[in-house]
Amino acid sequence: MSLARGDTELRYIGTGPIGREKRAPEASRKRLITAVALMVGLLTGCGAARPVKYYQLTVPADASDIEKADAVPVRLLVGGMVTSHLYREDRIVYGNGPEQLGTYEYQRWAEPPAEMIQEVLLRLLRATGHYRAVHVRRSNVTGDFMIHGRLYDFKEVEGSAMSARVTLEFELRDLKTGATVWNHYYTHDEPASGKDVPAIVAALDKNVQRGVKEVVESLDQYFASHPVK
Repeated sequence: MSLARGDTELRYIGTGPIGREKRAPEASRKRLITAVALMVGLLTGCGAARPVKYYQLTVPADASDIEKADAVPVRLLVGGMVTSHLYREDRIVYGNGPEQLGTYEYQRWAEPPAEMIQEVLLRLLRATGHYRAVHVRRSNVTGDFMIHGRLYDFKEVEGSAMSARVTLEFELRDLKTGATVWNHYYTHDEPASGKDVPAIVAALDKNVQRGVKEVVESLDQYFASHPVK
């Protein structure tokens, strides 16, 4: 009798709860899937709220085929610019005091500043028509002189009024002798018309155009006083 009751009780305990145990995991899985879907939706919505804005410098129109009758009979090569890692990336840099620098997360350059300034110089040298040829330095291009530079500052500067600082230096090397025959240093703080990023970008652009024009004029003066035969 006891064995029979035990057998009945075991069958009763074994069959009743099984159905409930099967339904519980299914409900838990549904709740978990719903929670994950909501979390993914929230994260996706937050990520799309701040689009990145890109800016670029004004580049003179290419005029590589223009050569004036009195052009200097040399082939100029424009080399890259040496600079810190900040100006080899696309972040816009601001100064927070004399020693601290920061970068904007959602405001960036279309290209690294050092590369954009190199392109501005290349185009402006070509546009003058003062040289037989002007090319970017490459392994398969030969030339008589190479101009290369260093970029020290290209940033927003805070103070009583917002401004944009550009500091750069260029050198000219005679590729036959290896000697540096000319150099030009430029630094200037250009006042910004406002405190937002577009105003700073416009001031940096204006400053670069001014600096590169000054470099090109100084280079013209060198070749005028040192004729090349």
